[in-house]
Amino acid sequence: MDLSSHQWNTDDADAASADFRRSEMNNLTKLFEIYGDGAVDQRGRYTAALDAFRALYGPGPVQIFRAPGRVNLIGEHTDYNHGYVMPAALDKDVLLLAHPRRDGEIHLANMEADFPSQAFRIEANIEPAPNGDWSNYARGAAQEAARTFAGLLHGFDGLVSSAPPLGVPRGAGVSSSSALTVVMAVALAHFAEWNPSPARMAQFCSDAEWYVGTRGGIMDQFIALLGQRDHALFLDCRPVDGDFRTETIPLPEEYRLLVVNSGVHHSNVRNEFNARVASCRAGVALLRREFPAITHLRDVESFGWTLLEPLLPEETTVATLRADGHDLGDLPNVAANTLLRVRACCRHVWSENRRVLAAVKAMRMGQIEQLGILLNEAHASARDNYRISVPELEILVEAASEIAGCVGARLTGAGWGGCIVALVHKDGVNEFQRRVPQIYREKSGRQAGVFLCQASPGAGMVGEFTV
Repeated sequence: MDLSSHQWNTDDADAASADFRRSEMNNLTKLFEIYGDGAVDQRGRYTAALDAFRALYGPGPVQIFRAPGRVNLIGEHTDYNHGYVMPAALDKDVLLLAHPRRDGEIHLANMEADFPSQAFRIEANIEPAPNGDWSNYARGAAQEAARTFAGLLHGFDGLVSSAPPLGVPRGAGVSSSSALTVVMAVALAHFAEWNPSPARMAQFCSDAEWYVGTRGGIMDQFIALLGQRDHALFLDCRPVDGDFRTETIPLPEEYRLLVVNSGVHHSNVRNEFNARVASCRAGVALLRREFPAITHLRDVESFGWTLLEPLLPEETTVATLRADGHDLGDLPNVAANTLLRVRACCRHVWSENRRVLAAVKAMRMGQIEQLGILLNEAHASARDNYRISVPELEILVEAASEIAGCVGARLTGAGWGGCIVALVHKDGVNEFQRRVPQIYREKSGRQAGVFLCQASPGAGMVGEFTV
């Protein structure tokens, strides 16, 4: 069934009788606003999802919501340290088709056969599905909703569409899990007629993701909500009176962001992620002996590293810190004997914050070569200080550096697999897309997926249809 056969609804009372041609034009206009040249391909995806929704739940009205994945240009593992980041929203997104129910239950299906249907009631304490189950991100959003605006909630019948190449790749470091959390939150808020500020909604979604055990920050949620076409988003992750400083930064016109998926999947709930969080918290706890008022590594950004370094041990353990009276807070999956590389992790965060600020300045002034140098330095720090790279990512970064027109490349996302992002002059894009996967296959035996990053708008309701 073509998308034109699904009636696009508006507030106009006569919209239901509008001819299909005008309806199709409205649909395409909206999709072009979101996806640009990719709108035609997306129309087929939307059509398939609408047909699947009707087959599952029957005819009637259905709302479509979306939330994009993201690529982080620079600023890795700084957000939960109240630092700086600069992501861009992707045109790869998670769609949620939904119709409200009369009860407080959520019935959720997925276009991908690997993800079985789930049903649960919206309440303040929702029983989790088994570890790693896709529905836990939806459950987290629903539980946070019950705790935030109980009494106003509506359950819904829902269908998720997120499969690549048009959806967000999973386990690739481009925030597919946060996109699912955000799109669930947007739908729940819509049906509850809750209209929070972007900062409040971002915090809501970040809190919801704690349900799965990851102690991350707010970058993924903010860019999913505030993304703009052809722009990156500078975000200061330190709240001031409940709000956050943001600035949209135009991406360089003559250059393109290319994302390369290594095919090595990671899981953000693994012990390694929270161990890095623990190392940073340990650094703060130990630095308080010299700077009693600090709460995050952000608070020591004005001090030189030569002053800070002697105050931090190379390594320690959670047990040692607790024995010395230092409380590191809630850290799921981090054992007491976990070795924390405190000095190196703090070095990364301290230097990465400076690189983000320098990158913003370089972009404003059109200093693309300098921006590329900063991307390369960020990768080296993520690899050597934070130790979140893997051999496959190193092969990709090295391959990217061999391409004429590539000014910089780095791993992006949590690490331990996933993707790299490269800044490439438009004249070098075709060569990059051809050669980097070839080099990667020769050196790793793996297939790499390359896609051009089209910065897209943030999450919201796409529209309302009748199926």
